[in-house]
Amino acid sequence: MASGALALICADVIRPSPAWLAASSSNALRPAMAAARDPEGFARLEAAFPADIRTTRHASGALKAVARILAAFGGRVEDIVVGDLLALLQLTSHDGARGTRIAYSALRDLGQFPPDAPATLLRLHTRTGQVTPAELVDRYDLRFRLVRDLLVDYLTERQPSLDHNSLINLSAALASNFWSDLERHHEGIDSLHLTPDVAAAWKARVSTVTRRRRLPGGQVVETTEPRSSAPSIKNLVRSFYLDIAQWALDEPARWGPWAAPCPITEADCSDKKVKQQQKTASDQRTRERLPVLPALIRVADRQLREARVRLDALHAAPLGTQFTVLGEVFSAPKSTSRAGLTGQAYDSSGRRRDFEAEEKRAFWGWATIEILRHTGIRIEELLELGHHSIIRYKLPTTGEVVPLLQIAPSKTDQERLLLVTPELADVLSAVVTRVRAANGAIPSVHSYDIHEKVWNEPIPLLYQWNVAGERRPISSNTVRDALNDVLMATGLTDVTGKPLKFQPHDFRRIFITDAILNGLPPHIAQVIAGHSNINTTMGYNAVYPAQAIEAHRSFISRRRTLRPNEEYRAVTSEEWKEFLDHFERRKLALGSCGRAYGTDCPRARLCSLPGPHRGSR
Repeated sequence: MASGALALICADVIRPSPAWLAASSSNALRPAMAAARDPEGFARLEAAFPADIRTTRHASGALKAVARILAAFGGRVEDIVVGDLLALLQLTSHDGARGTRIAYSALRDLGQFPPDAPATLLRLHTRTGQVTPAELVDRYDLRFRLVRDLLVDYLTERQPSLDHNSLINLSAALASNFWSDLERHHEGIDSLHLTPDVAAAWKARVSTVTRRRRLPGGQVVETTEPRSSAPSIKNLVRSFYLDIAQWALDEPARWGPWAAPCPITEADCSDKKVKQQQKTASDQRTRERLPVLPALIRVADRQLREARVRLDALHAAPLGTQFTVLGEVFSAPKSTSRAGLTGQAYDSSGRRRDFEAEEKRAFWGWATIEILRHTGIRIEELLELGHHSIIRYKLPTTGEVVPLLQIAPSKTDQERLLLVTPELADVLSAVVTRVRAANGAIPSVHSYDIHEKVWNEPIPLLYQWNVAGERRPISSNTVRDALNDVLMATGLTDVTGKPLKFQPHDFRRIFITDAILNGLPPHIAQVIAGHSNINTTMGYNAVYPAQAIEAHRSFISRRRTLRPNEEYRAVTSEEWKEFLDHFERRKLALGSCGRAYGTDCPRARLCSLPGPHRGSR
């Protein structure tokens, strides 16, 4: 039965459903389909796989996925379309999905799909690309259709001047935080002309946010807190009103019916207090983390060395044997389905350890710390670094060739060049060596622009790795996880005793603060950091209390030189005792008596009364 069914499938007499094929565990379909249906197509596809996975189970899984598609939909390899792979992807398990994604990438590289086909099927359900203003507004189910159409029209007008992420934030502020909130609390509202009571109620609601937290005992509590983004939301709504009023002068038929007095004043949008709080919190973070940076660097370097020692010991141990490394006993697996060396072992308690994954995370944690602390670049700039970002520059004066790091971030589109120090050069060299392919070149990979919500053209990114046969760019979450692994190993804590946390942006603040403290002019720090405004750079600079203390001490020293020396004689023990006895006897409360020390009290008889001296009964 099985052999007959296989023959009929290969001959395209019967076509099983994709679900039935996806559930089948038979390994006979792939070689049979390759031999009977399309030998040339399978050979061409296999040659398109990267050389380092061509003989692995991941390549075999990709060929099996193609065989299933041909069995379900007929045709040859060259007839496969994007929809065939998407249909199979929805039906396969985790391992099967990996093979489907590898097959998709190989067929796309062969030029079989249209130019606008997704760069990869990985995370396709979350990386859907850009959406229209109408789709953004319709996320919030606005009831009044005319205002819904107005918001769509307004977003369409603003779209050319905004990146897509800013457009999403603008739509959320106008459609959700503003109009949807008004519809929930004021039934039947149909005009932008808000009464003072309605406007005041909305501003009060948008200024707070209700958060739900789960306590250790399992109870869920709700707390109302000030909304830190309230000034930004009010500012966007205010701009909405002012834009419509201005546009109504140019196009009265289109915008005039919606022109209305703006219910939000400039004072309502003031974020001075919020920025001061953010500046204080940012400075405190920098002061806590700058002194412990050397400890973090040491632990990151130690973790990487230990991870490599463990992985090398595993590779040297025969399968099924025990080995000891760094004082711990591990057991190598008895067999492996991987081509090459295994990366997993079992500790003395039987728990499986993935030494290969640990070494990967340790390396990228170490590399991230070193690059960020030497350059002060943003995390998105770090992830956008490519092999072409490392350039050489010949000094016109001496002819000396120096390495430079070219930063061309998508956030600001402003290019800048950073000098590569010898320490940074060592780190970049280690990264380049790690990501090179067998032919010596760095593979080009597709990356996703989180701001514009589009796939970038493939470039040789430095932050990439091979995951089960797929070349992927390293995500920002992976970078943060690697940093957290290093921090947990340090055992560092903050002032509250909780584990100290580092964010990638903390290294940027530390870099700028350390540079200015060591004499770098702020305007040069501004250029290195890529800020368009020097006030932004100074906002990153955490002024240490030591600076204020030293300035105050210098001021006191100057004052001492201007006053007679006898005024600064040491206080005698009798004078100090008299001073203390005076306050003990009189029991004066701070701020309740303005009488100077050494003068008589005009109401001495009241000082004996209990309680603070108020100056009257």
